[in-house]
Amino acid sequence: MADYESVLKGKYPAKAHCEKVVAHLRNALDEKDVPTTLYLQGQTTHMQEDNDEAAPFRQRRHFLYLSGCLLPDCHLTYHIPTSTLTLFIPPSTPTASSGPACLSLPPGPLKIRHRRLPHLRRPPLPPPRTRRPRHHPLHHRSWRHPPPPSDLTSAFPTLNETTLHPTIDTCRVTKDAYEIALLKKANAITASAHTAALRKIPSATNETELVGQFLCTCVSAGAKKQAYSGIFGCGANAATLHYQHNDEVLSPSKRVVLIDAAAEWEGYCADVTRTMPLHPEGFDRESAQIYVIVEQMQNACFALLKGGVKWEEVHELAHEIAVEGLLSIGIFKRGGEGDDRKGEIMRQRTSVAFFPHGLGHYLGMDCHDTGGNANYEDEDPMFRYLRVRGTVPEGAVVTVEPGVYFCRFIVEPYLRDERHRRFIDEEVLERYWDVGGVRIEDDVVITKDGYENLTTAPKGIEEMMRVMYSEADG
Repeated sequence: MADYESVLKGKYPAKAHCEKVVAHLRNALDEKDVPTTLYLQGQTTHMQEDNDEAAPFRQRRHFLYLSGCLLPDCHLTYHIPTSTLTLFIPPSTPTASSGPACLSLPPGPLKIRHRRLPHLRRPPLPPPRTRRPRHHPLHHRSWRHPPPPSDLTSAFPTLNETTLHPTIDTCRVTKDAYEIALLKKANAITASAHTAALRKIPSATNETELVGQFLCTCVSAGAKKQAYSGIFGCGANAATLHYQHNDEVLSPSKRVVLIDAAAEWEGYCADVTRTMPLHPEGFDRESAQIYVIVEQMQNACFALLKGGVKWEEVHELAHEIAVEGLLSIGIFKRGGEGDDRKGEIMRQRTSVAFFPHGLGHYLGMDCHDTGGNANYEDEDPMFRYLRVRGTVPEGAVVTVEPGVYFCRFIVEPYLRDERHRRFIDEEVLERYWDVGGVRIEDDVVITKDGYENLTTAPKGIEEMMRVMYSEADG
């Protein structure tokens, strides 16, 4: 049995998460401003327009973090003085026996104190001392969610809508053992699905068949939800960073197929990308060259990882390796003797034409998880789309996903700009447009002195070819 399975036999650490949030609040607020009670509303049931069925349910992530509950129409309170976590669930009635209210509660996430919302009571208060305890719950509400029931607003008259949200964002960055186990489970199912898609490639005729194989494997393993809308792009489609059509014909002439897809397990996401050859003999010369460059980018970044690493430095190293690789195959022109061509390309940010996205992002309940402090207004194009800024703490889970792409929409403006075109050999570049793009993405947990790779999907040219053709479908 995998190590994560034994961990997942325990309980989701909802109360520990509440205590973690309170500790952060106490560090951030004056003691007089620390609340007595936290209150959060879960996702409500939304009916589809002109239909008698509910829309697909997705629990609010901050609510899930403090409760472990994947049921709709719930509320929670955490009474700080008594460390009492209470979940309020909707009543189950005969008329609702086929609706969301009849769903069973996951085993033992926390104590059920109040079952029916119409009969809510205030959480217990400690005996008064010199003054009445502060009863100012922190409440997160957005335009997507209706106000809380009147029973709760009368019990908790002061609602602070600005403090709890960023506090939970910060707390979610570092993961405990149970959360790591959930992420390992999501990655294990995702690895099986990527393996199944690999085996399907030799017989598949359309991107859609790979989508079907991937989803079938995930659902059969119990993961009925995907972490995000998957990308299954062959040839030039692999150059579109968030390609979604997933319906074009597969053929060896399109060189590669890029699959960026992953399962969700009990609210926690994997995020994995693999790029595979479409030809039975493997990658052609140009595709193999780009794959090796991206592989080198990822391995170099792995070597830097440890608690407290500055993510901008890891991202910049990925660009440096990309520049070296593109110089070696001639897409970037080499300079004369004594010419610091690599340095010039880095200073001008020309490599952004071929690696336009950030190296990675935090991962957890959301694919692009909270706490990254991205700065999309950054004037430096190398860092503008970097979703994690600053130091990465021990216990964080982050994706490492370098790539090299040949997207005309992105690259051609660089070819029209003299600052950049002087570095690019357009005659050599012409041979690479049909490669589309190569991305390799793994999920890693940062440790004190390094990292642990959570992703086990087949990777590397030899391993992928073995899976595709020695273990091929049928």
